[in-house]
Amino acid sequence: MKRGLYIIVSVAVAVLVSGCSLYTKFERPTVRNLHELYEADTTYSRLADLGWKEFFTDTLLQRYIERGLEYNIDLRQAHANVIQAEATLEAAKLAFLPSVKAALNASLGGGSGNGSTFSFDITPSASWEVDAFGKLRNAERGAQATYEATLFREKAVKSKLVVTIANSYYTLLMLDEQLKTSQRTLDTWEENIRTLTALKRAGKATEAAVLQAKANRFSIEGSVLTLERQISEQENALATLMGVLPFEIERGTLKDQTFPSEFSVGVPLELVALRPDVRVAEAELATKFYAVNEAKAAFYPSITLSGSAGWRTTAGTAIANPGDFILNLVGGIVQPVFAKGTNKARLKIAEAQQDAAIMQYRQTLLDAGEEVNNAVMLWQSAQKRLAIDLKQVVTLRAAVYNTQLLMKYGSASYLEVLTAQQNLLNAELSESSDRYAEIQGIISLYYSLGGGTY
Repeated sequence: MKRGLYIIVSVAVAVLVSGCSLYTKFERPTVRNLHELYEADTTYSRLADLGWKEFFTDTLLQRYIERGLEYNIDLRQAHANVIQAEATLEAAKLAFLPSVKAALNASLGGGSGNGSTFSFDITPSASWEVDAFGKLRNAERGAQATYEATLFREKAVKSKLVVTIANSYYTLLMLDEQLKTSQRTLDTWEENIRTLTALKRAGKATEAAVLQAKANRFSIEGSVLTLERQISEQENALATLMGVLPFEIERGTLKDQTFPSEFSVGVPLELVALRPDVRVAEAELATKFYAVNEAKAAFYPSITLSGSAGWRTTAGTAIANPGDFILNLVGGIVQPVFAKGTNKARLKIAEAQQDAAIMQYRQTLLDAGEEVNNAVMLWQSAQKRLAIDLKQVVTLRAAVYNTQLLMKYGSASYLEVLTAQQNLLNAELSESSDRYAEIQGIISLYYSLGGGTY
């Protein structure tokens, strides 16, 4: 028996040396030329390092985000997936331990003319697979990578949920601002109708001017109704995001919102690599890497050590002094020889999946870089447009005031007044939209850098 064990161990050591490459750990791949998409800037403010409470300072919004993190269905499903992956990882770790079991057999026999006999035996046994070629180790590392992928998926869902709730909240603020502007303009048109009616009685305006003013008022009344409907729909959508029934959304104003304001156009690649979706792609690539190693390990023999020990006794014999001891120790090596090409096919599939995962990882990095660059451009463009909007609104308000005075004294036509007021309304609505776009740009940048995960 000693000689047999010696042979088994010797063979195991020899093959172990030949298969040591199967224990190689996964390393993040070097993606060439991607650094050309970004330029590192030491003045860059790392928005992703800010927790969402530091970034979103509106206390009402913070309350809604907290509610969403507690009740949102997608986030709770993502957390359930983490628990499943954690259990799978624990099972993979326990695979290194021996399998232990105990058997209890009892028998009762007898024949004609003979008394009956009773005997039983207790045989604990154990078996242990020697992980000489990394099959169990690669399975464990693959399970670890899968677990990490589910963790980062949960973070990605959380980050997306945080910024989606924030965007929905700021959309409400924008709609509120546009509704106030439209209602204020509606009041102005009511005053215009009264003025034109008086001028008509004085012979200084025509019926056509009065009718045109009324038509414009009706148009704005329709816009007010549309905005009220959009506000109601947005409130319902925000409640759904939070995982609760619709309720009255208390909120602030668009002009009172504040955010960090210092940015640089260039973003280091190292920051983009911290995004949850990039980390998911990297973890999935690691999973495929270990799957290839595990498929390669299938070509090597399996080494199993097993043994059992116990005793057999009959009726009348004390357990402390059994009749027979049972001892058995077995070592075995199973070398795959022919499995209908299953192992080769499994390896080929695993390698193809690894190649696809590498391509997906690179594409995820490219998409991340595109999102960052687009978010920066959105924020910068909105800032420039907003500066123009503010100047335009001031100018058009002065134009409306002057044309109204001129019309009262007969120096300007009603068409000039209508045109000036319509232009002012459009400019004020654009100002609200561009202010929202500015906020959306900074939120998009925060999200594209992986912010909102904690």
